[in-house]
Amino acid sequence: MKRVSNVTVRKRLAIALIAGVLIFSIIDLRLGYVQFFMGDMLTSRAKDSWSRNIPFQPERGKIVDRNGVELAANQSAPTIFVVPRQITDPQGTAEKLAPVLNISVESAYKYVTQQASMVLIKEARKLSYDKAKEVRDLNLKGVYLGEDSKRYYPYGSYLSHVLGFAGIDNQGLMGLELSYDEELTGDKGYVKFFSDAKGKRMGDMADDFEDPENGLDLKLTIDTKVQTIVERELDIAQATYNPDGMIAIAMNPKNGEILAMASRPTFDPANFRNVPQEIYNRNLPIWSTYEPGSTFKIITLAAALEEKKVDLYKDTFHDSGHVEVAGSTLHCWKRGGHGTQTFLEVVQNSCNPGFVELGERLGKETLFKYINDFGFGQKTGIDLQGEGKGILFKLDRVGPVEQATTAFGQGVAVTPIQQVAAVSAAVNGGVLYQPYIAKELIDPETNEVVMRKSPQKKKRVISEETSKQIREALESVVAQGTGGKAFVDGYRIGGKTGTAQKAKDGKYLENNHIVSFMGVAPADDPEIVVYIAVDNPKGTVQFGGVVAAPIAGSIIGDSLEAMGVPKRKEQIEKKMNWDDIPLIETPDLVGLTKKELQQQLVNLNLDISGSGEKVVNQSPDPGVKIKQGSTVRVYLSE
Repeated sequence: MKRVSNVTVRKRLAIALIAGVLIFSIIDLRLGYVQFFMGDMLTSRAKDSWSRNIPFQPERGKIVDRNGVELAANQSAPTIFVVPRQITDPQGTAEKLAPVLNISVESAYKYVTQQASMVLIKEARKLSYDKAKEVRDLNLKGVYLGEDSKRYYPYGSYLSHVLGFAGIDNQGLMGLELSYDEELTGDKGYVKFFSDAKGKRMGDMADDFEDPENGLDLKLTIDTKVQTIVERELDIAQATYNPDGMIAIAMNPKNGEILAMASRPTFDPANFRNVPQEIYNRNLPIWSTYEPGSTFKIITLAAALEEKKVDLYKDTFHDSGHVEVAGSTLHCWKRGGHGTQTFLEVVQNSCNPGFVELGERLGKETLFKYINDFGFGQKTGIDLQGEGKGILFKLDRVGPVEQATTAFGQGVAVTPIQQVAAVSAAVNGGVLYQPYIAKELIDPETNEVVMRKSPQKKKRVISEETSKQIREALESVVAQGTGGKAFVDGYRIGGKTGTAQKAKDGKYLENNHIVSFMGVAPADDPEIVVYIAVDNPKGTVQFGGVVAAPIAGSIIGDSLEAMGVPKRKEQIEKKMNWDDIPLIETPDLVGLTKKELQQQLVNLNLDISGSGEKVVNQSPDPGVKIKQGSTVRVYLSE
């Protein structure tokens, strides 16, 4: 037997030792790397394999008006989830769950026996608080409530076409809800619990909770005080005239901020599925395109004044009731015409032949240049979806007749928002602004403004002097012309009536018009422009001055008061027509006795409240002009 020397043994032991140390060093290094560098990641992966997430939906950002009044908010609406592997008695669980959720036992059984780690019960999405409490009180193993919310519109159909609506998953589907969906949505949170391979909950591991990140709040330019007045007047007009449709826009002419916007027919955003798509899918104030009629004459007037083609007070025009243009006869609305009149009276009387004359003085190139400068034939750029562009004649196809009809608002098609933006430019000193309705995005946690929109000036279209003349002319239309029913004592209102024929299959319809009124106030320093259009009002004479003007007058008067705009004394005296109700000053009733009251109010009604013998307060205040037959409220006390 060969004998191994001690030296060889020692060498082999040394090699083995070195190899062992090296191997164990590698193992130690690997264990250290796994422990210190990969530990969190591997633990997280392990937890993920054991975990079940119950989602917590973020709260969708609120939509509020300029003063913080909530227009779209959220209501808590929990959703039911089941973890089938944790359910030890599927049949019993299904029998208890089914009647509470108003589903069949068979459907409930299918949910609780599915081969899935977690199952959402579709019929149990966004439950009411009471229904969620019923499920919680059942105390069923494997049945969980996930925090969720649903969109809530506290004012129902109020501002519905602007706000739009959100779907079952709180995703924006229409209107501002869609346009600002990404900003309003936020990020989900969750409660994470842990279970073994059999689905049984692991009691020795604490649940994880990740807060949801709520969406940003959206503040609008809308003023709910003005919007409420607009909605009220449209409701009254709907009941009075039963029209095919109505449109209303109120805008601050100095910066393009939309103060109110509404249309009829309307809908409740919470129940949009119950109305035809063409109702909720069309925001008429920005989408609808039609002939404007005489409200468009403001643009022709602005162009003629800017180009110094007319002096409203010195130049005269004789209206025989019609005018011949290239073999076509164009009629004035007044049979027999208005006779000889100044051009200020042409504006007051809304005389078509007079505006044909202004169009001829301008020429087609200049007339259409101003029409384009005022923004017609193009989108205004308002931050709402579905805006129309309108339809204008191509310049190379404009002949004498097309030029003439365009001058008084016939043969062209425009949108309501285009008209409001253009007239605002005509009266605000001559600057065209881009209309907008979203004002700010705000972080609800910190109240920090994340985004703020500023007014955007597009261009100057006319001079300050021309704008001043237009305001004066429009005020005279209300005080002494066709817009008389928009007159409000103490508020200098300017405006223009419109009565446009509706076309179908290339022909104008009989006794079917869109009647409108464009109002501006106060006329010396405009704070609001209001446009009202009523489509085919029933049971009345279809004229803008008869139907639309009084609606606009009520909106403007009440809105200016709500906005805190003081009344003016330098008002053009109103020309009284045969059907106008006379205005009388409210007498001073404070201090009078009951007996003396009856001797004071000959042409007014009395509404008495309180107890006592003497008047201590009254509304309206003394000296305020109100219509004869109006009600004066007084309060009695000792």
